[in-house]
Amino acid sequence: MSTPVSYYFLAEGCSYFDVHAIRRDFPILAQRVNGYPLVWLDNAATTQKPWAVIDRLSSFYAHENSNIHRGAHQLARQATEAFEAARETVARFLGAPSSNTIVFVRGTTEAINLVAQTWGRQEVGAGDEIVITYLEHHSNLVPWQMLAAEKGAKLLAAPVDDTGQVMFDRYVSLLTPRTRLVAFAHVSNALGTVLPVREMTAAAHAAGARVLIDGAQAVAHMPVDVTTLDADFYTFSGHKVFGPTGIGVLYGKPEVLTAMPPWHGGGSMIRDVTLERATYQDPPARFEAGTASIAAAIALGAALDYLDRLGVANVARYEHELLAYATGAMLTVPGLRLIGTAQEKASVLSFVLNGHHPDEIGTALDRHGFAVRSGHHCALPILRRFGLDATVRSSLAMYNTRDEVDRLVMALSRLTG
Repeated sequence: MSTPVSYYFLAEGCSYFDVHAIRRDFPILAQRVNGYPLVWLDNAATTQKPWAVIDRLSSFYAHENSNIHRGAHQLARQATEAFEAARETVARFLGAPSSNTIVFVRGTTEAINLVAQTWGRQEVGAGDEIVITYLEHHSNLVPWQMLAAEKGAKLLAAPVDDTGQVMFDRYVSLLTPRTRLVAFAHVSNALGTVLPVREMTAAAHAAGARVLIDGAQAVAHMPVDVTTLDADFYTFSGHKVFGPTGIGVLYGKPEVLTAMPPWHGGGSMIRDVTLERATYQDPPARFEAGTASIAAAIALGAALDYLDRLGVANVARYEHELLAYATGAMLTVPGLRLIGTAQEKASVLSFVLNGHHPDEIGTALDRHGFAVRSGHHCALPILRRFGLDATVRSSLAMYNTRDEVDRLVMALSRLTG
């Protein structure tokens, strides 16, 4: 039996944030692992789910389950209305001008591949250039490598400084009339660096390039407005913003989506079809071949509604304070080195510890109930920029507490003692 969703309204400028009430909305946080209370610090990999999302999934399958956009019966109408209402919720959450700019996909990885295989194949040619940064997740690197190899284009990467921030002047110097696309993360999944996305987008547009922003690590931690950012494409994954797995979003400017060919064929992306040819629906249906992840999309809408009730700005303020506290506390651990110390950061503490391999640390922490990530975080280029192949990554969310940080510091200190 679920508990009711809590509501937390904060006055402007008020620093109070009832994290303990929020934690009660996330049933998994009440369990124990290896006899210890679970401390979930693997939020950059996936976030936990509140009752609002769990109940919405259950309710759909119990009361509304039907395919969408096709049936004339009552459940088909209900399911279609709920699915399209979720699309409207996503559009509002991102500040998008219309729900028609929102394409449901499986996640950020599929969204980036969709852009590469549709817009990219159509618009990128031999001798053209694609610009990324050293901070990119493999999902925002490999599709562009593949496209560049296929088209005879060149892939260029903007370097970062010793703090893990993009060297803006060097980035701008890469932009030329040959630049067709610039793709970069809003927030680095490996270091937590918040990139200067508005300035980077403006510079790319001044060079005549389109811009794709990987927002997978941003939308759960800070307000995002795609209109203000002026992004041509913006992507995120539902499971990183307290929603289900298997659902994600691609936002695209209307004129860009309209000019793009479809990627997958079949199902309701068809407007008309004969044995010889087919014509296609307008976006977003053109890019949603086959049966969608209907329940997951609806539950993603519930996750975004939940976050809206909390206030994303309130979440960002709380997490900023918690990150600052955790940064200072972890630096007291002998032999600990933080990787990524940019002035603008969000939610990620990536580190190494003298004399201990990251996998060893992850295993030792797991024995005491801590869930952290050890490895290359699907971001090998940026780790190798710092002379590493792996780090331990502790990543925060709005339900983490100072007490959990203190316990993590104590556990790491015991390893060094």
